[in-house]
Amino acid sequence: MAQSPILAGDDSGSAAVAGSTSAALADAVRAIALVSRVLEGASGGLSLADYRVLAAIAAGDRRASHLVSRLALGKSTISSAVESLTKRGLLVRAIAEDDNRVISLSLSPDGIRLFERAEGRMARQLELLCDRTPDGLQVIRSLSSLGEALETAAAERMTREDSAGVSRD
Repeated sequence: MAQSPILAGDDSGSAAVAGSTSAALADAVRAIALVSRVLEGASGGLSLADYRVLAAIAAGDRRASHLVSRLALGKSTISSAVESLTKRGLLVRAIAEDDNRVISLSLSPDGIRLFERAEGRMARQLELLCDRTPDGLQVIRSLSSLGEALETAAAERMTREDSAGVSRD
């Protein structure tokens, strides 16, 4: 099984996955793909890539180079998303306070409103889907744990890249 670019180089937990059935894993992958489609439909005109960029910036990642590593998206994808979101008036570019060679990104007031509205609608759709499962609260907790695992993997990847001298700027 090929490894995700997000988890590449991280074998922790692979024994737990190996113990799972491939059919159950395939079902889980398909479910996540379907949920992604439902969430994108509720996002109010944001692609999931655009949402991920806005969410990362809202969480404090201000540099496009950091978004590349954190979101495991290519530089061109990040550049296109940033350009599109800026043209739509959802992002603001400014010179970074700590380094005048670097551009810092932030959400505009319209970006904040759209992001919060989209996230609220997406959360409501997830809540409605979880209401249809035997233990919706456990599904939400599991997804939250999965998100934490992804954040940890991204942080570890960024640390490895920094140690190896990989430039993201």
